[in-house]
Amino acid sequence: MPIPAQSLKPLVFVAALIPAALLIAGVMGVANQSLGPNPIREMLHVTGKTALNLLMITLTVSPVRAATGRIAIQGIRRMLGLFCFAYALLHFLVYAVLELDLDFSDLGREIVRRPFIVVGSVALLALIPLAATSTNRLMRKLGRRWQTLHRLIYPITILGVWHYYWQVKADIREPLIYAAVLATLLGFRLWRTRRSTHANTQGGIRFQP
Repeated sequence: MPIPAQSLKPLVFVAALIPAALLIAGVMGVANQSLGPNPIREMLHVTGKTALNLLMITLTVSPVRAATGRIAIQGIRRMLGLFCFAYALLHFLVYAVLELDLDFSDLGREIVRRPFIVVGSVALLALIPLAATSTNRLMRKLGRRWQTLHRLIYPITILGVWHYYWQVKADIREPLIYAAVLATLLGFRLWRTRRSTHANTQGGIRFQP
């Protein structure tokens, strides 16, 4: 049985909070949760992976809507996008505050040693204008420029997958799975754009309901 439209947003909201809740439980050592021997690394992994997962799910909304005909599912894209930005920002803050101790004099050496930091930083910076223009008022004010701006979701997701792939040192199977799923989603977008002259109205991260 399909989930009613009015129940979809609360369910997505609660589901998106679960990784953060588990992290908090791990920090506090409650509910049988632990961050393991390297808490900072675990926090970086969870926040970064959750942000990437939300990016991928956001791109999946349009294909699911096209396959099911459920227009109401479009309403969760803004929430998914904002949660994605929140986790990506938290990912950066964990790195800056806990890993670097806000000592950015080490950042140059870190970039040389870990160039994937640059890729991730570019993706985060590109997410900022999408989150900042997520209101209905700015959507109406920007008009077609809003759609153009929110198509940044595609290069942002590519950068996110690249960031993940580049930081993996040995087993690259999971990043390659993300890359394959992303290629499929982008292929669907290209196919639909070529198939219909009205496809450009579906572009972007669609933070709005």
